[in-house]
Amino acid sequence: MSLVISEIFYSIQGESSHAGRPCQFVRLAGCNLRCSYCDTSYAYDGGEPVELTEIVAVLVAHPCRLVEITGGEPLLQEETPVLLTALLERGFEVLLETNGTYSVEDVDRRCGKIIDIKCPSSGEAHKTFWGNMDMLTPGDEIKFVIQDRGDYDYALGVLARRKNILNSGCAILFSPVFGVLPPAMLAKWILAADLPVRMKVQMHRVIWTDRTTGV
Repeated sequence: MSLVISEIFYSIQGESSHAGRPCQFVRLAGCNLRCSYCDTSYAYDGGEPVELTEIVAVLVAHPCRLVEITGGEPLLQEETPVLLTALLERGFEVLLETNGTYSVEDVDRRCGKIIDIKCPSSGEAHKTFWGNMDMLTPGDEIKFVIQDRGDYDYALGVLARRKNILNSGCAILFSPVFGVLPPAMLAKWILAADLPVRMKVQMHRVIWTDRTTGV
């Protein structure tokens, strides 16, 4: 059994409640979306097939025990849930970052899911799989990437209509599109509304401004 891998690298986790923690990343190739602000378009295609046992061996050989499976879109590959469980069984703390258009039903409940809800500026908001909101656990996170006031208002509307998100106990993250929406502006909007959310910037892009891969 193999998965198509874009890259495996060790870096700082940069855009979730785990931001700042050293983390091993497995970036899977392939994505079903073309978000307007995407910063990993190099993972849209290409990549190399790697046996699952080889992926696990690479990760086990490194002392860091936090692993994130990202993309592209990891759930585009049907073998991804198998990889997640294999890593959990070996004692890793495992995160899955997904664009929110595929069901997470088959994902091991021990895995922390970081699920995007796409806003209008992405051009892909209509593809959200809302059934995922009924499968949230307190260890999961919902992320809105916000480019402008329209995106912010959209996110507020989602939270107002879908009380199951607020009631799930999961973290709710608002993140400004890097280099487009000034973080101070998003912070101002959040504070004015007294929202039960966490604002996050892409820490890895702040640290490594000149790198486009392996971050």
